[in-house]
Amino acid sequence: MSGAVPRLSHGAYKSFYTAAADRGFVINNLLVEGRENTDPDVLRALLNVDRGDPIFAFDPAEAKDLIERISWVREAHVERRLPDTVYIGLVERVPMALWQNKGKVRLVDSEGITLADSRLEKFSDLIILVGESAPRFAPELIRLLSAEPSLKPRAEAASWIGERRWDIKMKNGITAKMPEGDLGLALRRLAKAQEDDGLLDKDIESVDLREENRITIRTRPGAVMEYKAAIKGDSI
Repeated sequence: MSGAVPRLSHGAYKSFYTAAADRGFVINNLLVEGRENTDPDVLRALLNVDRGDPIFAFDPAEAKDLIERISWVREAHVERRLPDTVYIGLVERVPMALWQNKGKVRLVDSEGITLADSRLEKFSDLIILVGESAPRFAPELIRLLSAEPSLKPRAEAASWIGERRWDIKMKNGITAKMPEGDLGLALRRLAKAQEDDGLLDKDIESVDLREENRITIRTRPGAVMEYKAAIKGDSI
């Protein structure tokens, strides 16, 4: 209750750190592996260590907890490597898409976690998601788009419509309306139409795949016609 024991304990630890430091157990190296997007200045500020600090005064568990609060970091491994190195191993989150919501664009991963909301230029090739809950449903869309090399490079944005289906906007302005169910089949039908006839290179406004065995297109002036190619659900 008097605090004598805590004071004695602290003094003993301090003496140990000093004695160990005198024998070369000080921080001379900071080794970081796995860092690609994590801000190094933020990392250094959280670690708050300087060259020459006693290495035994550095708490790996506390550092791990602090580092894993950084939005980019999924997991961190922190350890002392005696006599003089602090090792940080990072597993970073993988950016999935840009999410446009409430007038702001954010970079998100497959769990919908915001990784950054500024300096997004290097991620401009990622698809833009639109809709309050779009990031939650996007992993399947992106996985299926990635399986269609004739479509993925063309896709610019995807809007989550009515909490049940996607509209995909291509880089040339064409909108592809996806059905509520069997997204993979709809994308395969669209990919086949592109591969066979260059459908997405034509002067059209939209492609509607919401009906299973029919593709309806709207031309730029606004005329609607049925795409005549034989692309049926049971033939894919």
